[in-house]
Amino acid sequence: MKIAVIGSYGVGLSMRVPRMPDAGETLTGGTFEAGPGGKGSNQAIGAARLGADVRFLTAIGADDYGRAARELWADEGVDASRVVEFTDAPTMAGFIMVEPSGENRIAIAPGALDRLSESDVETFRDEIAQADVVLVSMEIPIDAVVAALRIGRELGVTTILNPAPAQPLPDDALKNVDIITPNQTEARVILGTDDATTSDADVAKAIADRVDAAVIMTRGSEGAIVIENGTMQEIAAVRASHVVDTTGAGDAFNAALAVGVAEGHTLADAAAFAARAGAFAVATDGVVPALPRRQDLNLTNGESL
Repeated sequence: MKIAVIGSYGVGLSMRVPRMPDAGETLTGGTFEAGPGGKGSNQAIGAARLGADVRFLTAIGADDYGRAARELWADEGVDASRVVEFTDAPTMAGFIMVEPSGENRIAIAPGALDRLSESDVETFRDEIAQADVVLVSMEIPIDAVVAALRIGRELGVTTILNPAPAQPLPDDALKNVDIITPNQTEARVILGTDDATTSDADVAKAIADRVDAAVIMTRGSEGAIVIENGTMQEIAAVRASHVVDTTGAGDAFNAALAVGVAEGHTLADAAAFAARAGAFAVATDGVVPALPRRQDLNLTNGESL
């Protein structure tokens, strides 16, 4: 099974804090670590760990962070031969603050990612053509997102859009989506509403109507809603043994979903498999360490979900 991933890479600078500081407040007592991140890279690694042949497109700087990224992808078996490198822009950096509950806040400096262009995605066309699924996320310029989805549709490859970080999406992006995977917040941003009184089911239905695609709305501990061909199904949450860090849960979910779809499973079964991956992720500290392998989910490569 082959998956093409178009998305971001960056370095995550993480601090665990006793609580989130108030505006203007300096808070001590945190612990710090740095490690690889970026939604695209996380999803590429996650899919490779679950047995997929992964080709990855992103943009990095010609700096120490960029060189470390190439070593990481080589170690994880991700084909990064098409990754674009800039000498005059730094690799993306993100700062993550994590509370004891596992909830997090993230700020990002995009750097080289802002240079990833539609023409760069065109050079990735052959990799998309060979894929069973193309997985796209939103930490890259919208022109690159639109191009990736358009090319996937032109080539008859199943397109999955993880619309994160949350932002309004143009029709040019939405018209070429086969499966869209917002969380509760992202779903409402897509619809342009902050009405928290509308049920998740109604929000998911509204997105399905607008996008004309299958919708998988993730809801954390409440599981997920799957809408496909006008039929809605609820996917039960998989209970995590404990919650350490929710940072990589969405990436683990989307990577596993792409694998399940690429293997030909039903969308509901793929979503249930993805929920298992997300539950593993929240119980594991860090981002890349939280991306499961088959054996972590008590599955061997090729075993039925």
